[in-house]
Amino acid sequence: MKKDKGYNLNEKEAEEMLRLFKLASYEKAKFRNVLPITKLDDIRDPEIEGMIKASSISEKEWLRFYEIFTYNTNVIEGASITQKQVIEILRKDRLPKAAEKWEIYETYGVADALQYVRDTSSHFSLKLMRDLHQIVFWESKSFAGKFRSKGCEVVVSNSRGIVIHRSAPSEQVVPLLKEMKQWYKENKKKYNPLALAAVMHNQFENIHPFEDGNGRVGRLLLNNILLKHDMPPVNIEYEIRGKYYNALREYQHYGTVKPMVELIQKGYKNLEKEIGR
Repeated sequence: MKKDKGYNLNEKEAEEMLRLFKLASYEKAKFRNVLPITKLDDIRDPEIEGMIKASSISEKEWLRFYEIFTYNTNVIEGASITQKQVIEILRKDRLPKAAEKWEIYETYGVADALQYVRDTSSHFSLKLMRDLHQIVFWESKSFAGKFRSKGCEVVVSNSRGIVIHRSAPSEQVVPLLKEMKQWYKENKKKYNPLALAAVMHNQFENIHPFEDGNGRVGRLLLNNILLKHDMPPVNIEYEIRGKYYNALREYQHYGTVKPMVELIQKGYKNLEKEIGR
């Protein structure tokens, strides 16, 4: 999977992007239609609901989670630093000589952003998104902490150059994010936390508000929502990135969150082993 690419389009091209976007299946994924209350029982998992709470995770276990989450979320986006190197960077400030500077900066950045997620009282806000992007990318990207400017449209393509995702038009980014914020406010006590987090993560990735770095910020936001409901954090492993991308596409095209919920559930079942409990 190639990284996000931002393209500065002229007025005519931007209008065409907007037309294509309006025709796309995104319109089927409006929040009010995503997850009817009658479907909530389909995603419940007694084993998950009876597992550890976020508030019971020790600091030692958290530090271990920082390492595995930082490694996986960065390597999904093309980083070459190994898990062993991530551990050496975060524990000992030992920097691998062959690594690119941006990889080292973003290793520290993701870990710092995860700490920010733990510390903040905010559930979901535009400021939170910008803050997380700024923390992760402040030394590696000139647009850190800034939503896409008008005319900067994102197209995600695979290794063969085939377009697999078109972001929301830049002029709709802020209105759509405000819609997300309102939806969350109205529904945060109504939905199962896993379903709630899956909807918000999918919708954030569907909008793609930043020129680059949406995946990492999105997975941080996913964990923020889980933690605010005293659910433990979740690590999306690099090895299942294909299923992860497919879950995002299922939402984009059909408005279904169940594949993402199932990925979160799978991650939870690995959590105790990952943090050494």
